[in-house]
Amino acid sequence: MEAIKNKVMISIFLIFIFGLSIANVVDKDREISETENRPLQQFPQFSFESLLSGSYTQKFDKYMTDQFVMKDEWVGLKSDMERLLQKGENNGVYFGKDGYLLEAFKQEGSYFEKNLQAINIFHDKMPNLNTTALLVPTAVKIYEDKLPLFAPTFDQARMLETAKNELTIDFMNAYNVLNEHRNEYIYYKTDHHWTTLGAYYVYQQLMNEWGMTPYLDYRVETVSTEFYGTYYSKANNHHLKPDTIQLYIPNDEVEFSVTWDTQNEVLDGLYNYDYLNQKDKYSMFINGNHPLTIVKSSIKNGKKLIVFKDSYAHNFIPFLAMNFEEIHLIDLRYFNMNPYEYIREHDFDRALFLYNLSTFGTDSTFVKLKAFK
Repeated sequence: MEAIKNKVMISIFLIFIFGLSIANVVDKDREISETENRPLQQFPQFSFESLLSGSYTQKFDKYMTDQFVMKDEWVGLKSDMERLLQKGENNGVYFGKDGYLLEAFKQEGSYFEKNLQAINIFHDKMPNLNTTALLVPTAVKIYEDKLPLFAPTFDQARMLETAKNELTIDFMNAYNVLNEHRNEYIYYKTDHHWTTLGAYYVYQQLMNEWGMTPYLDYRVETVSTEFYGTYYSKANNHHLKPDTIQLYIPNDEVEFSVTWDTQNEVLDGLYNYDYLNQKDKYSMFINGNHPLTIVKSSIKNGKKLIVFKDSYAHNFIPFLAMNFEEIHLIDLRYFNMNPYEYIREHDFDRALFLYNLSTFGTDSTFVKLKAFK
């Protein structure tokens, strides 16, 4: 009887393994993972050169991982099992209190000091340009009390203090104003960005520090109640409620346009509502990431701002657009022109570096500010 039982178990196991293998062969390869919001590895092209260099086997391993049949379901099952075992995190994302997902922040990042130096070099090369650095703490700093017990986290306040002491330009510390409003919906629960409300509070402080009048006459419109962000994709906790995306629409009639890259593509207004039908809903703000984005408004005050940024700037720019006629945004990760020549060509009034601390500490592309003259 025991022998029959063992044979049945082995048969089931073999059927399962061979079934998965056949399914992997038959199943059509996917180009994009909606859950992870990234392109997936396609079957690599073989060559003896790539085989000898090792690149072929690396790509093939990644292909097998990316295209594994029902991958999202298996990862979700793993997350559910870890929740049942009361494990506090999955894929570097903690399961926080009140439905918050909070990404681990264990060190300042190997490029933090280098990027502070790069900004100072920028200031040395552009001494007459009023320049400000706005570094934003991530949600895990504001909501440390929501972390699982004994979850380690690096003190981002130390990074902000270091930036204030070492930078030779104006520095705005966003921590205090965000912490004052910590009981409000200022960070998404399933995504790494701050919400429009969080950006709105910091915008007001920045305008006050710049001696400008912040625009405050908005109506708030909810455009999505089904937003699952990057932390949701990493943690694969399918039991969380989605986030809400809100827009602050000025009550004064102001026209906006957004152009990007070659400037042949134009967005009428500040938002691409088509993204609301996709996984990456946050890209609705100024049409997402591009090397160069130009925002123009019908406010004819002649003021021009250049912003070096990560995606935290995307829902911040609609507020700044009420104070500047033109805003040019450069993403150093993709921008390969000489930024100094670009600045000289366009005669800006101000420059702003706007980054969250996680990106700022790990972004290796600030070296471009040192390389160009």
